[in-house]
Amino acid sequence: MPDLIHDGDSAAAVSSLRSAVMLLGRRLKHQRVDESLSPTEMSVLGTLARCGSATPGELARKEHVQPPSMTRIVALLEAKGLVRLEPHPDDRRQKMVSQTEQAEAMLAESRTKRNAWLAQLAEGLDEDEWETLRAAAPVLEKLAHL
Repeated sequence: MPDLIHDGDSAAAVSSLRSAVMLLGRRLKHQRVDESLSPTEMSVLGTLARCGSATPGELARKEHVQPPSMTRIVALLEAKGLVRLEPHPDDRRQKMVSQTEQAEAMLAESRTKRNAWLAQLAEGLDEDEWETLRAAAPVLEKLAHL
């Protein structure tokens, strides 16, 4: 693998990829169905949907936020009826956070809206561009979770 920071062409590609991913991410964030939720709150709900129940500490690590911040986020989501706290099966001092059916429905609606927006955007690509993007999707997914 080339030196992705110092090799001119590779560094330019990294910069272009970063810029495109950030812009696309910002645009996707605006396609939410519930404007009362922050992007961080939506991200926590998405993490719960992907990973299942978790302690606030586990969520904080997965979301790259401090535990006190996650405690506040979980409290806000609980007040909105989107998560519930349950006793930890092995540690009485901890709670498990899980999403509610209301959160599942809202996430499904949000995914549908965002997918439709992205599909409409992708219709502007030619066939070769679409195939390149489709082939890159698993690699981008891997990068997102490294």
